[in-house]
Amino acid sequence: MTNAHPGVLSAANRDPWTRADWLCFADGMLTAAQRHTSPGHALIVLPGPEGGYGRAIDGLEGFARTFVLAGFRIAGQRGAGLDDLAAWYAAGLAAGTDPGSPERWVRLDEHPQAKVEAASIALALDMTRPWIWDRLEPAVRDRIVAYLAPAVGDPTYPRINWIWFRVVVQTFLRSVGGPWSAADIAEDLATHDTFQRADGWLADGPERAYDHYAGWALHLYPTLWARMTGAADLAKARHDQDLEALDRFLLDALELIGGDGSPLLQGRSLIYRFAAAAPFWVGVLAGVPSVSAGRLRNAAEQVVRHFADRGAPDADGLLTVGWHALWPRLAQAYSGPGSPYWASKGLLGILLPAEHPVWTSPAEPLPVQCADTLRAVRAPGWIIAGTHADGIVRVVNHGTDHAVEGTAVADSPLYTRLGYSTATAPLLDDAAWEAPVDQSVVLIDAAGRCTHRAGMRTLAVDVDDRQGVGIAASSADAHWVDVTPGQRDHGSGRSGPSQPAGQITVVSLVRKAWELRLTRVDGIAGAADPARLRLRIGGWPVAGEGPTTVGPGAAAAIGRGLWSSVTDAPDGSERPYPDTAGVAVHDDAGPLGSPVRVPWLDYPVVPGAWVATLLELCTAGQPAGPQASRVVLDLAGQDILARVDWPDGVRTNTPITHTHPLGAVLAFAPDGGPGLVKENG
Repeated sequence: MTNAHPGVLSAANRDPWTRADWLCFADGMLTAAQRHTSPGHALIVLPGPEGGYGRAIDGLEGFARTFVLAGFRIAGQRGAGLDDLAAWYAAGLAAGTDPGSPERWVRLDEHPQAKVEAASIALALDMTRPWIWDRLEPAVRDRIVAYLAPAVGDPTYPRINWIWFRVVVQTFLRSVGGPWSAADIAEDLATHDTFQRADGWLADGPERAYDHYAGWALHLYPTLWARMTGAADLAKARHDQDLEALDRFLLDALELIGGDGSPLLQGRSLIYRFAAAAPFWVGVLAGVPSVSAGRLRNAAEQVVRHFADRGAPDADGLLTVGWHALWPRLAQAYSGPGSPYWASKGLLGILLPAEHPVWTSPAEPLPVQCADTLRAVRAPGWIIAGTHADGIVRVVNHGTDHAVEGTAVADSPLYTRLGYSTATAPLLDDAAWEAPVDQSVVLIDAAGRCTHRAGMRTLAVDVDDRQGVGIAASSADAHWVDVTPGQRDHGSGRSGPSQPAGQITVVSLVRKAWELRLTRVDGIAGAADPARLRLRIGGWPVAGEGPTTVGPGAAAAIGRGLWSSVTDAPDGSERPYPDTAGVAVHDDAGPLGSPVRVPWLDYPVVPGAWVATLLELCTAGQPAGPQASRVVLDLAGQDILARVDWPDGVRTNTPITHTHPLGAVLAFAPDGGPGLVKENG
């Protein structure tokens, strides 16, 4: 298989890791981190600038997040030969919970982040109970209970994945005779159930917040919690529904891994890196029926080794704030040098003992390592398209924005772009948060302001299996936002006074490496003159130096072995054609290299008229050529028949029904019959 990044080992053609390899990798992480401990082992402060919450939180994070990894390690070996490791963390527990110690931990009622880390401590204590908790002095155990006790009755836990931190801590307290609240746990479990969406997906709260948290938190904790001492009676009634949701979710999650093992570069907390492997190990622990243990183990391995092969951990054995290498801008405001060790969740498999059949189950390849893939994922509003030839997995996004429908905030580059992939990263410099360029459709006014699409309405998400075409669509009340300065970055779009610009409807026809993007502008707001606006279609961002080409109706850039192009798809009609093309260049704007370049086309704004643009992302040297594509839009009343000649010579016919104005319904009729409404994912 050709790699998306030349010069890197193909993930599909190498010997799989044995359990011993996994243990060696985990031990290396632990040993390196422990070199940066305080004298009593309570704080691990990793190198790097102080985190957003200060050094005390940095040290607590370093301890708690590596303690989880140590917990997997000790429990998987049933403590055999790991007395020193257990004693090391036992010493840290004693010092951290001692109010008089210079290493004492920030309390749960002193800083919210301590609530997160307390859950890791509680989980690790539970799974290592015979080798740590049971051997602690009674006074230390009492101090640990006192440290965790403020979780009981605390109403300030955010109603997102944080509800699990309160559940886990209180379940541990219950198991050791400490305080706990059945009402708190019932409330939190009920809140978790409100996160449920189609096909086993879970949103991180009430917003359309779909990202890696669905797997490394919202599907992880129910399974780990159910295994805790004292949870059996509480979890029994939930077992079947949680297992069913996890099982279905994993079918989609497997499709989101690139052929080189890369997770999707989308969403917040990407510095957690191979924590993205966690849901596959969870599937093994839970015994999901639809995916074999060998495929799940291999998926987890591919993700972890993607980073291990590319310098994470670094030469000193440490996980830095970045993706492959150090790139601090990838962090959110809450991140510190210990934060990346949530990646420990991706090594969950070492909790499984040597005799577990997962270690001898034959490894099975990822979907994109077997063939091209095309899949509709209803909950986040995604079409997944993977190409076997280069291993790239692309997502075309018409339903995720970390907002709610109708919200007029600025777009988050991490959530609201029209496309994400396993080979590219969205622009993440300051300009990208206020002026979308990559994977965007925006109106630009005479002052150069770009509109935003957050709050859009999902209209369709489906796949025509007969023709091998995915279709997704959304309609946005495009708006300009004057972002209020000084906002802390927690991943979602920034807020500020907004001004309506008009309605933009985007229909994506997706096949292999291509997206045919159909765009229409309606309802220009106020007294705005369409002649003074431009409609910009932005393509895939590629990192690193390389050639660019700009010509009439086309622009392309090559970077790190990747080709990105945007090309007008002519049909000979009187519809608008692009009058300007270019390549935007952003320095130090992404974790995959600098500069990052984005090809784009500008069209005149003609309300009610469709424009058609072909976008391509593939390995450099493999593009089919923009001149090979053509689209004919047959318009009959409210109906559109998109007849597309794709760059590889295949012709498809996609009937679409479109009704305007606001409140539009877009439908997809794969057999040419009556439209099948696919509203809101």
